[in-house]
Order: sequence, then C-alpha cells, then structure tokens
Amino acid sequence: MTRPGRHGAPGGAGHGPLDLRCYLITSGTGRHTVNVAAAAAAAGAGVVQVRAKDATAAGLLELTLAVAEAVHEARHATRVLVDDRADVAFAARRRGAEVHGVHLGQSDLPVADARAMLGPAAIIGLTTGTAELVRGAEAQRELLDYIGAGPFRPTPTKDSGREPLGVDGYPPLVAATSLPIVAIGSVEPADVPALAGTGVAGVALVRGIMDAPDPGAVVHEVLAGFR
Repeated sequence: MTRPGRHGAPGGAGHGPLDLRCYLITSGTGRHTVNVAAAAAAAGAGVVQVRAKDATAAGLLELTLAVAEAVHEARHATRVLVDDRADVAFAARRRGAEVHGVHLGQSDLPVADARAMLGPAAIIGLTTGTAELVRGAEAQRELLDYIGAGPFRPTPTKDSGREPLGVDGYPPLVAATSLPIVAIGSVEPADVPALAGTGVAGVALVRGIMDAPDPGAVVHEVLAGFR
C-alpha cells in the first residue's frame, strides 16, 4: 500500500508517497548486496534498508553510499534507509547521498533524538511486534513514518525474543495505531495476499529477495499480492 507521510505530506521531499508494499532489507556487504538492491529497486521495491549488523560505522557508511547510488540510478522513487544507525544516515545525507532516513530498533537512539538529528523530511521507522510496543509507537506518531512488526514466523536472521505473530496477530496491531505497519520475519511471497488482507501496509523480506536467482521477479510477486 502506498501511504502519505506524516500529516499527509509526501514521504520524503520530492519523492511522492512512501510505498511500503515491498520492503527489502539487505544482507552482506559486498557487490552482490549492491546489485540486488538495485535490481529490487528497478522492479518496484519502495524501500531498501541497508542492514549490516557486524559492519563498523565506516564500513556501513561505505556500503550505504554504494547502495544509495545504485538504487538512485535504478529507480529514483525507491527510498534508502539505514538500519539502526541514525549517525550513519546523517553522514550519508551530509555527503549528498540519496539516503532518506533510518529504521530504529527499541534499543537504538530514541526516536525524538533521531528526528532532531535527521530533520523533518527524513523517514523514520521503528521496530515493534507487541501491542505494548505498538501503543508506545503510536504515542510518538508525530515523529514516525511507519513501524515494523514481527516476527511473522521464526527467523534465522534476527532473534527478537518475541512470539511469532502469524497472520492472525496483525489485525489487532493494525487497529492499535494510525501508523502504517510493515510485517517482517521470514515472510515469503506466497504469504503476501493473506498479510495484505490484515491491513498491513507492506512486507519486509531479507533472504527471499537477497538469495533469489531473480530478485526482480520476487518483487513483482510481492507487489502483485497487494493488488
């Protein structure tokens, strides 16, 4: 689903509404990562989040700059976010890169501080996954653009400690907030129609796109699930 940004404004200056339907979270730090991000963007992925948990700040910045350049060349409308590190997003933006914001975890820089650092036009998302965390995000809705909620099912890429939500876990979370929700956690393209029916704005995929022989075909399948 394509959503407007905060207060009905476009989700990022000059880029139109924020499209969360197909949200790629990268893995790896090499050229493959950059190439898959570009391919996903070219196929219509609305967001690419650069995630490299084990990278240094300098390494993450270098990767972010490379991904941002490749994604911008592939499709101007796709937003590039940095996982966890508002400082890296700030540094990339300061260098003039097409980096649009940050996705924060519950233990990262507080939302208000990230917003102060990155400014009103930046996109900021926050990880949730329980009713309590969603209510906490809703209390900061003026500072946020969307929230992630998961895990949908158990995932090997990130152990949140939260119980898997399954399809049935999303409608109560959607009802608890005015913020668009992105479902995450071992989501497969075949899951998308059922998840779209819960009211989520999009789904996030890591391995489903990063490990695919044809990343663009996966993006097309995900987008078709929201039609």
